[in-house]
Amino acid sequence: MGSADRVKKFLKSKTFTLLCLLFLIMAFFWYFSPNHSFLSVKNITSILNSMVLFILFAVAVALLIITGEVDLSPGYIGTAAGATLATILEGGNIPWFIAVVVCLLLGILFGLLNAVLVNKFRLQSFIATLAVGSFIARGVSYIIPAGRSIVIDNAVINWVGTYRIGDIVPVAVIISIALILVYGIVLAKSKLGRKIYLCGGNKEAARLAGLNPKKLSYLLFANSGMLGAFAGLLYAARLKSGNLEGTNSYSFPAVTAVIFGGISFGGGSGNMLGCFLGLLIINSFNNGLLIMRVSPYWQGVASGLLLIIALTIDYFSNRRSIRAIK
Repeated sequence: MGSADRVKKFLKSKTFTLLCLLFLIMAFFWYFSPNHSFLSVKNITSILNSMVLFILFAVAVALLIITGEVDLSPGYIGTAAGATLATILEGGNIPWFIAVVVCLLLGILFGLLNAVLVNKFRLQSFIATLAVGSFIARGVSYIIPAGRSIVIDNAVINWVGTYRIGDIVPVAVIISIALILVYGIVLAKSKLGRKIYLCGGNKEAARLAGLNPKKLSYLLFANSGMLGAFAGLLYAARLKSGNLEGTNSYSFPAVTAVIFGGISFGGGSGNMLGCFLGLLIINSFNNGLLIMRVSPYWQGVASGLLLIIALTIDYFSNRRSIRAIK
């Protein structure tokens, strides 16, 4: 493929559309924001900082959506992990790194429970993960700390949650961007990434080609639970406490960003760059509304409209793909 063909392909891609939309949003809010403050270093850092947890949740659900599944439990798992971390560290007798490992293992266990319900009991992933998250994980987040919000007094954990490099860039932002880069490379360049796309495109064909979709499902659900737990740990580190509601409300916005970023609910397509751009667009939009002093309630309405738009675009994109194959 020549350079001219590559350019034409890029101009027709979802990535180019997202970049244009991001440019329009940034230009609009830069022009109308007080003192053109939207593109200030401080505000850009604020936007990236607001994306940290969503990046982790989005990466978790994106891999599963590419395979044709969905996970709505990571937000609840994150709350349970944060509450567990605070409870373990409360006595001061257990090292912080052991507490972190325990919390990540808890997230993996929740992920495996999701995989069992989906693969063994044949439940729809939407229903199974919502049940595990909103009932079991949410219950654990109250049971372990006995219904209390526990303060975290640990220098390392608090440093990760609050330290800013050069008093500007939060450490958590660096961690989240590094993580989405790693997962993006794995998805695009590794054998595992190819297996994920193949299983998402057609599970039966993947099975006939010698792959094991169920085994991959267990791996990705466990990974989703682990990333959800990790996000919950970062959230707890930021607040310096194990909050009982924590990250419960983060899963749906993450799914919105993933679909908006071009990862199809039909499975088999999408990438982490589109996922990141979707998150950046949504968080920039919400930040712009905040700067212009639009009521926070309208941010929820806007997010809902963006999800509807994303699902509509996804629907028509799938129809075009089916017609092209026929």
